[in-house]
Amino acid sequence: MLDVLGLEPDDERVYRALLGRPDSTATLLSDLLVVSRAHVDKALSRLVEWGLVIGSADERFTTAPPAMALGALISQRRDGLRVAEQALVTFAEEHRAAMTGSSINDLIEVVTGVDAIRHRFLQVQQAARTQVRTFITAPFVAVPPDENTAEPVAIRRGVHFRAVLDRAVLAEPGIITDAIDSLHNGVQLRVADQLPMKLVLADTDLGLVPLAVTPAGEPGAVLLHRSGLLDALDALFETVWRTAHPLQLSGTGESETTIEHAADGPTDLDRRILALLLAGLTDPTAATQLGLSPRTLHRRLRHLMDIAGVRTRMQLGGHAIQHGWVETH
Repeated sequence: MLDVLGLEPDDERVYRALLGRPDSTATLLSDLLVVSRAHVDKALSRLVEWGLVIGSADERFTTAPPAMALGALISQRRDGLRVAEQALVTFAEEHRAAMTGSSINDLIEVVTGVDAIRHRFLQVQQAARTQVRTFITAPFVAVPPDENTAEPVAIRRGVHFRAVLDRAVLAEPGIITDAIDSLHNGVQLRVADQLPMKLVLADTDLGLVPLAVTPAGEPGAVLLHRSGLLDALDALFETVWRTAHPLQLSGTGESETTIEHAADGPTDLDRRILALLLAGLTDPTAATQLGLSPRTLHRRLRHLMDIAGVRTRMQLGGHAIQHGWVETH
């Protein structure tokens, strides 16, 4: 647990033992932990050096107040990370300058295999400083959306995420729940009729583009550094983004037994239905994603048409957009 602060396993074991048995000797700790005296002495020496443990003249040891000692250590690590982040900016600029005029081999890295692609996919997001942009298409070969551990970490440090989903992705099991979680985290989502490729861009510095499988049957991808090709992918994303349909979904679902009608407007569930249908999903697919029966979905749509005073689905869609029932930009 404390390895992130630089403590080794023996250090943490000795520290935890001292928390419950203050004023202990090294011999007592060695017997208690069934660890050699040399290992205990080494751990105690490090813990004393870091200010986590205090030794007395009679060679007894006790822990310093954890809130104070560990808090100071955490602050030091945090300050160190800030310095490292500043250094990263400098190193990135130096690397960018060095890459100017580099050969093609320096600008493009071929990545082969699921594990290698997954590793690069997460790394690209970790390297982002301001924004990550992605095209999401099925099937999910390396990293399904619910396994993208780098996304929430990057969001917490202030990176902005925009993603365009291929319309076919919305039929994937569980994708709506994942989309709602992403929207709650601040990710902007849009839907396109058909995307040309999978893609992830970190700022304007890195891009990862999956390719077809190799003759050996392994998936492949290319990692692109700043170049004319990366600029083209940047422009492609922005063009698709401008024409894609915004996907706005409310938070919690509602069971069919607890669905209520709003007298003068759509409920959260109604907005989710409209968002999916306007994004191009068929009635059965939308009903499945929302956990509804097709009959319930049709009943909701009929109710919305009554509220809007319209007779067709097309008129309902226009009314929903005009009256702000769904997001349009």
